[in-house]
Amino acid sequence: MKKIAFCLSLLLTAFASNAFADESPINKSLSKMGLKAESVTPSPVSGVSSILTDHGTIYMSNDGKYLLHGPLYDISGSAPKNVSNQALIKKMDTLKSQMIIYKAPKEKHIVTVFTDITCGYCHKLHEDMKEYNDLGITVRYLAFPRHGLGHQSAKDMQSVWCSATPNKSLNAAFKDEKISPIKECKIDIAKQYQLGLQFGVQGTPAIILNDGKVIGGYMPPKELLSTLEQSGE
Repeated sequence: MKKIAFCLSLLLTAFASNAFADESPINKSLSKMGLKAESVTPSPVSGVSSILTDHGTIYMSNDGKYLLHGPLYDISGSAPKNVSNQALIKKMDTLKSQMIIYKAPKEKHIVTVFTDITCGYCHKLHEDMKEYNDLGITVRYLAFPRHGLGHQSAKDMQSVWCSATPNKSLNAAFKDEKISPIKECKIDIAKQYQLGLQFGVQGTPAIILNDGKVIGGYMPPKELLSTLEQSGE
């Protein structure tokens, strides 16, 4: 009986805690705006919380009255540092096993690229892969079907990512070779696409630096190297 009572007590406590959380000023304000929080964590700014939503990161005062949308910069160092996408960087790291990676032999920098096999500039970036790698830049690919998940390109990329030899299949796809359909796979590129939306990706290629900065569009190898060196990546 004592054990049952103890378990009931824990359940009631958990219920009360969840009810309290749902009634918090931030959750009330999010509900009023039709937004759902994936996570709510303290931000670097006192009295302000960082909220990860389906549409990216927003900031809200803990009393739920004020909302901020846009990049947050740490200016305490020698150069401004964007800290808005730190939660997304952590989320991106959980997808590392799903990435198609072209590793530099002498790796100095790592970038993650949201790509689409039907995108012209994505083709151009991939054609330059050897030069990126020779400059010490490792490129990690995530899928971002720019026409949406219902488009044939999304189905083709799903097959590429599910291939037993994804690098070889992606090379072939960027050469416009026929893609063999694969129906069953543990990888779901919808998660990659959703992460791209949270980063604010609107087109491809989109290059994500380690600090969460998003570079929209193609960048030549030497120019990307210069950007990485200047940002201290």
